[in-house]
Amino acid sequence: MSGITIAGSGTGPRPARPRNRRGEGSRLRAEILAAAAELLDADGDERAVTLRAVAHRVGIAAPSIYPHFHDRPALMLQVTRQAFAGLSVRIRSALDRAGDDPQERLDAACRAYLDFARDHPGRYRAMFGGAGNTPTASGRRPDLPAEQATRILTDFLTDCLAAGHHAGTDPATDAVALWLGLHGLAHQRAIAPAFPWPADIVQRLTSPLTRPPGHTHT
Repeated sequence: MSGITIAGSGTGPRPARPRNRRGEGSRLRAEILAAAAELLDADGDERAVTLRAVAHRVGIAAPSIYPHFHDRPALMLQVTRQAFAGLSVRIRSALDRAGDDPQERLDAACRAYLDFARDHPGRYRAMFGGAGNTPTASGRRPDLPAEQATRILTDFLTDCLAAGHHAGTDPATDAVALWLGLHGLAHQRAIAPAFPWPADIVQRLTSPLTRPPGHTHT
């Protein structure tokens, strides 16, 4: 996945890990995050991501995790933050490849969102589950997952409005409505893959948002 490094595709533990040289603690932190993401992808359930399981996968003792993450919620919070960063990269990459047509660009962004949810169902569930809502050690509430998910869509619809290609007047509210449609579709596709989903379902979600004011459907 774009924006998130996954070290290997297997589900077993790595060989015993050599001790870091001085100044290489950041590499161990990255390996811990990658191992947690791998476990989440492999099992699909964030409850499988325990500190003991992560340590086993990295090839370290569990106490070696504590200098980097003081507990499991802190680790899972960072995993979900990386997942949101990866989702953002995937959407922005899709926009970069899309043409200039606003409808095509919005469709590309939405397909990228749905593809991410399909490719990483365990990680996607964690992003919008308890892990993504865990307060930090200072008690500060992190950005709600919905806020993070809609921010990219809001930015895009704001640009469309400025260019005269957005049918609404409130990009932030429209982004929330669009995200609810995408999130529901991602969830239902995961639990009902055999359902005959319409091939143009994304366009049906997005087309009302990109018609300029005064445009009538023909």
